[in-house]
Amino acid sequence: MRIAYFDCFAGISGDMTLGALLDAGVDEQAFRNEIAKLGDLGFELKVSKAAKRGIQATEVDVAIEESHHHRKLNDIRRIIEASDLSETVKSRAIDVFIRLAEAEGKVHGHSPEEVHFHEVGAVDAIVDIVGACIGIDMLGVDRVYSSALPMGRGFVEAAHGRIPLPAPATVEILKGVPVYPSGTEGETVTPTGAAIIRTFADEFGEMPTMRVQSIGYGAGKRESDMPNVLRVFIGEAEEADLPAHQVSIVETNIDDMNPEFFELAMERLFTAGALDVYLTPIFMKKGRPATLLSAMCPIERTDEIARVVLRETTSFGVRISRATRRCLERRWATVSTRYGDIRIKVGAGPDGTETASPEYEDCRKAAEAHGAPVRTVYNEALARYQMERS
Repeated sequence: MRIAYFDCFAGISGDMTLGALLDAGVDEQAFRNEIAKLGDLGFELKVSKAAKRGIQATEVDVAIEESHHHRKLNDIRRIIEASDLSETVKSRAIDVFIRLAEAEGKVHGHSPEEVHFHEVGAVDAIVDIVGACIGIDMLGVDRVYSSALPMGRGFVEAAHGRIPLPAPATVEILKGVPVYPSGTEGETVTPTGAAIIRTFADEFGEMPTMRVQSIGYGAGKRESDMPNVLRVFIGEAEEADLPAHQVSIVETNIDDMNPEFFELAMERLFTAGALDVYLTPIFMKKGRPATLLSAMCPIERTDEIARVVLRETTSFGVRISRATRRCLERRWATVSTRYGDIRIKVGAGPDGTETASPEYEDCRKAAEAHGAPVRTVYNEALARYQMERS
């Protein structure tokens, strides 16, 4: 599987994305032929090399031949749909603009269709967004990954006046995406860049295991004390036996809480979205016995899980780390036994092998209803499933 990893250490914008993809191996003339399918929008594409703190990168400028033109979502949709671009490129580009329109509409209190895009609706943004979609398509990328995104600080002049950074539309687009403060004065992630990577990326986090075939650097316009470039890696994924997912581990050590309180804390963590919660006996300084509370959750639920831990326990703080989770593909089956219907959780391995486990709550309720040992119900349900599968 061919994959792309966007290393956004200095941020991301539309022109940086386009420059990085061209630098990574997109044929410039073939690209120009494709972008020309947008029709006569009155622009000239300028591609050149630029040095950013010693790193040679590709810089893209879209020179506009017309006065600034405000467009609404349907205007942009018509331009894209009327082109001779591939359906894949059209669909993805429209998705990016819909995401932008929804974010701008949320910030300004309008429906997506009523939003005047201002900066992001200008011809250069149309070229950046459609061009990025063309580049990913031309490189044959099947799956996209991205690093966490660095947030700049300060203010920037926009169509509505002076606005804080990160821009309101940018943070609206990036809800649920891992971000961090970069300490950089100025805009590091633009709304256009945010919408592109949010639409492209299947996962955010560490670089996946891959065989790198090409690397591209896209130059940004801002100067800073670090190379203002977007780096993209293109290559083949190292196929794993099982799909990998990034999760957060939220943990805390507790030595001063009534153990009876753990039950409710665990229930509320599961309700808040934890994938797993577990307790581990530990010893702290001076031999004091304590309990390690661990909650595993999707990355986007990290903050909520941390809040629940701090609210439901006596802890004053939590530790947060990232981990890779690999799981069997799961499905449910139901078998009929003399104790009633019992659900079976089935995990399918990549080699076709299965792991089956009767649902404990079903077994417990059936055992209570019939006055039977729970292990008897469990064993019969498992045996019934295995017999039906043979």
